[in-house]
Amino acid sequence: MSSQQTTAAAAGTWQLGDLMVNRVGFGAMRLTGTAPFGRGVPRDREQSVGVLRRAVELGVNHIDTASYYFSATCSANELINRALAPYPEDLVIATKVWPGRDPSGAWWWAAPDQLRGQVEENLRQLGREHLDVVNLRVPPSRQDGSISEHFGALAELRDAGLIRHLGISNVTSGQLTEALAIAPVVCVQNSYGIGAASEDRALLRLCGELGLAHVPFFAIAGPGREAGPAPGDSAEVCAVARAHGVSPAQVRLAWTLQQGPHVLAIPGTGDPDHLEQNVAAGALRLTEEELARLTSLRPAAARRSVEPRNEVPT
Repeated sequence: MSSQQTTAAAAGTWQLGDLMVNRVGFGAMRLTGTAPFGRGVPRDREQSVGVLRRAVELGVNHIDTASYYFSATCSANELINRALAPYPEDLVIATKVWPGRDPSGAWWWAAPDQLRGQVEENLRQLGREHLDVVNLRVPPSRQDGSISEHFGALAELRDAGLIRHLGISNVTSGQLTEALAIAPVVCVQNSYGIGAASEDRALLRLCGELGLAHVPFFAIAGPGREAGPAPGDSAEVCAVARAHGVSPAQVRLAWTLQQGPHVLAIPGTGDPDHLEQNVAAGALRLTEEELARLTSLRPAAARRSVEPRNEVPT
């Protein structure tokens, strides 16, 4: 499999509302540094701009970002603006609200009436008149709670023309049902990958039954979450990688994409070579036996998220 000859179209397409995207997209979280949220070494700005432009050259037309993706030296949204504006007509930019970070980097969670300010912040940074997709990113402390107030506030911003389509992130099936009763949902963005728990697999299947995109994050990192993948991968993943002459990360992406035609991938990187490999993974087809073997792997314990678990900053 030659990454130089593979484009994001190799994995097929999916429609987010009235927006058609290639199933291999790009996540902007790692554009600003070797670790997100200013915890690693800052990226070279020109390299990050080059990665974004190369992604579009490779057929990526779905970019996931957020205004809280920033380090001491750069912002993912502003890098996207600099690299890609004026934007290609087919480029879909999805962002997330509810979490926020103040200029010092401290986390906070927005009240429903503060979501407009977060939407407008994304609009300003990206240089857009409206946002293609806005995901309501539910805090860990609300995993069993109602999201109706916040989602209802976003639905009002959609009606006002600031947002084209709505999605939800880090949610349960019950919260998806709650959101659908308020306004149309085009995607669910949850953590998902090899070793996913049974409830996560059930939500992925439900999205397929409802015709909604399931957009996994941490498909490569797995339980490593924001810290990235563990230094050593499982023997099963490595064996499949050797059989195909690819990296374990590419196997993880290919497995994720083969969970259903409604599954999109948004792997993130600030490294040009990793970008090529991630896009090439869209052309990798695992056998039924390989898929079954990887699907049987047990869920691994997740590391703690760097996002705050309290809704109000302390």
